[in-house]
Amino acid sequence: QVQLVESGGGLVQPGGSLRLSCAASGFTFSVYAMSWYRQAPGKERELVATISTGRNTNYADSVKGRFTISRDNVKMMVYLQMNNLKPEDTAVYYCKGTWSQVYWGRGTQVTVSS
Repeated sequence: QVQLVESGGGLVQPGGSLRLSCAASGFTFSVYAMSWYRQAPGKERELVATISTGRNTNYADSVKGRFTISRDNVKMMVYLQMNNLKPEDTAVYYCKGTWSQVYWGRGTQVTVSS
């Protein structure tokens, strides 16, 4: 069956880094655009970054220059490298695949706090 499983979240101090991973299975990963979203408590889910099948990338203004999205079609993985983390980056981060279907992972918690 289709699965997107996020990992790599945790507690980090402001200014620190984390690398999120999303493992995909059960669908043709290479034809799907992949994205990371996040949802903070009391807020709507928002787009963080997207990578196309051709590896074109787009980022939310709030993370440009700090976050990098990448993908490995052989391993069926998508990554989000997050640097210079800020308390406002605290959220549950979700992986999403989009093509003929839309698939979501269950999320991984990222907490930025001193």
